[in-house]
Formats: sequence, C-alpha cells, structure tokens
Amino acid sequence: MPNAVVIYASETGNTESVAKQIAAGLKDENIDVTLKNITDADVKDLSDYDLILLGSSTWGDEEKELQTDMVDFYEELENLDLTDIPAAAFGCGDSSYTHFCGAVDLLEDRLEQIGARLLDEGLRVDDQDDDEIDVRAWAREIATRFSKGL
Repeated sequence: MPNAVVIYASETGNTESVAKQIAAGLKDENIDVTLKNITDADVKDLSDYDLILLGSSTWGDEEKELQTDMVDFYEELENLDLTDIPAAAFGCGDSSYTHFCGAVDLLEDRLEQIGARLLDEGLRVDDQDDDEIDVRAWAREIATRFSKGL
C-alpha cells in the first residue's frame, strides 16, 4: 500500500483541521497516511514516503510568511533532493490580505526547487469564508493523480 505524510504547521488549529481532513481523504483512497505536526517532523524522514503533503497557515499582510513553526523545516528542505516524489501543498489564510495563502506559494516553490512533482494546485482555505471547501475531495483528487502517475 502506498504511504503518504501530511505535515502541517498550525497556530490557531485551522490548518490542523484541514490536515486531518486531507488525511481522511487520502485514506478514503487506500493510502496509508502519517499525520504530523511540524514540531514532530524531520525533513530527513520525507524520503520514507511515496507522497508528501505540506501545509502552513499564512501570516503577515505585506509579505508571504510561513507560520513560525514551519520556518526552520522550510529552510532545511533546501538541502533535500525529492526528485520526482509526488507532492502537494495546502494552507489557511485570510483573503482580505494582499498575499492570500502566500505560505502555499512558498511551499510549492520550495518543493519544485528540490525536484518534487506537484500533483495539483495547492489547496487554499479562507479562514474568513463561510462556504465550506470540500477538503476531502481535493485530497481524493491528489490520491487519484498520484495513483495514475500524473
């Protein structure tokens, strides 16, 4: 059975909730999932997984900023080689800010820099939006793309 890791940084719990929904969606598609808070994650372990999903909330109005706990992990990613490893990014933010979910952009850029193959556009969840995004459906689509080698 293929395995995936979902690593998230969450200050208020919103990104953690999204990460749990993503894990559930991947499990719906028979993928073995490890869910980790960024404080329990180590970049060296990423090569143990067939699929990598990274998530962070976005902070700051004028710049794209990662949630504080994600910064060191993000910087350590630079020294990794994840050539052709399927990956995706997700995060929460506030659409009233200039760089809505800018952390997702940063994570996607870094994943591409180290050779990972992005399976889909990152999931961006608006903390201020009352409309529910079907996070599990996004995760199932990621799983489908992964299984088809897209």
